[in-house]
Amino acid sequence: MAANLLRSKRAVQMSVHVVRAFARLREMVAASKELAKRLDELERRVADHDEDITGIVRAIRELAAPPAPGPGRRIGFVLGD
Repeated sequence: MAANLLRSKRAVQMSVHVVRAFARLREMVAASKELAKRLDELERRVADHDEDITGIVRAIRELAAPPAPGPGRRIGFVLGD
């Protein structure tokens, strides 16, 4: 706007700098939107993994747990009456 009012070489240069700054700002906002979009997509894909990992950990704990004591056979020699 200053370039239109003042009509000086310096005012025109400043006007060009302002336009370039806004163009650069627009590019940065577009890039951040793309980044946000990719992060959302990644978050959606990883959210399902939490449940899968929890299931795997439960299965490992079940396998690692000692067996429940039951009526087992005695080990060793049996002496008669």
